[in-house]
Amino acid sequence: MSDAVTPETKSARMTEFLRLLPLTIDLAGLPKAATGAVFTPDQIEGRAMSIRAAYKAARNLIKDVGENG
Repeated sequence: MSDAVTPETKSARMTEFLRLLPLTIDLAGLPKAATGAVFTPDQIEGRAMSIRAAYKAARNLIKDVGENG
């Protein structure tokens, strides 16, 4: 059996991510950048790590609500 991800799986994951994005951003608690502000690569990576962690928390929250009400 192949470990390759099907296009359908990729599409479903992207749809899930986009649906959870508003909750994810709120959970990440990142301030909006000032107009014209430019982030360094390290700042961008730090923000991306915060969003990844918040996405995992959002998925777990939705899963828990679905299972336990």
